[in-house]
Amino acid sequence: MAVRGTSLVLTVLGLVGASLSASADERLKGIACRSVHLGYPASEVVAFQNEVTIEKSAVGTYFMVCGWDKGYFGMQELANGKKLLLFSVWDSNQNTPGAVAEEKRVKLLHRDEKVRIGRFGGEGTGGQSFFDYDWKIGETYRFLVTARPDGERTEYAGYFFVPEEKSWKHLVTFSTITGGKSLKGLYSFVEDFKRDKVSTTHPRVARFGNGWVKDLQGEWRPLVKARFTADANPVENIDAGPSGDRFFLATGGETKNEGAKLRTLIDRVGPAPSAPPSDLLTVTTAGPAPRP
Repeated sequence: MAVRGTSLVLTVLGLVGASLSASADERLKGIACRSVHLGYPASEVVAFQNEVTIEKSAVGTYFMVCGWDKGYFGMQELANGKKLLLFSVWDSNQNTPGAVAEEKRVKLLHRDEKVRIGRFGGEGTGGQSFFDYDWKIGETYRFLVTARPDGERTEYAGYFFVPEEKSWKHLVTFSTITGGKSLKGLYSFVEDFKRDKVSTTHPRVARFGNGWVKDLQGEWRPLVKARFTADANPVENIDAGPSGDRFFLATGGETKNEGAKLRTLIDRVGPAPSAPPSDLLTVTTAGPAPRP
């Protein structure tokens, strides 16, 4: 399953604030691992970098690294074991498949030759992209999303640092109607979308960190706090907390809540870094995205 609906994302966006508003949904119990999230306190920004190190995975898992109020970007392990990167952006204020007028839909402005493009529907509509990449357990991967307002629309670009090439790859740029806003509501999550009961027995664990944002004044700031939230699934085998200078999320299997409690704000360990990676400065000042 590579196409994601928006029910989880809409729930997450309601959770990155100070309270957990979702009530328990017993229908989810025993069907899927509980989805767990990190919400990063930050004002509106024009760039968002984050990293992930996956420690335990299973088929049907989405490790979402860079999420915001209009989209999400991360790594999936599909039901057949295939691995890829998924970057999606929603149509603006539309939730009925087939009802979005062409001029109001997400527009594709750029795609790498190895990226596949499609549209998603269900509980929301928008544009999506897929980049086949056989990511590995224990390796650290870097993701970057940039925003460039253009009138009533905003252009969202997704970049992935390819370790084998030691360089950033510009995968895709989508444009959607935003009223000229940039990036806000920043978060990460771990989700089990296999949802076949057996999937609940498999733990999923990932560490997120070295998060950086570039604010509207052009200043880079590190993400040093994250709020731990979860979806309405009532099961309690979830966990989160600091892991050195990073944050971890865990769900499923024999996971025990030995770290942070739900709705609490987690502080990373150690002093905040003084400056972002130099290559990050380069890629975010490279100029306008290529046009088709």
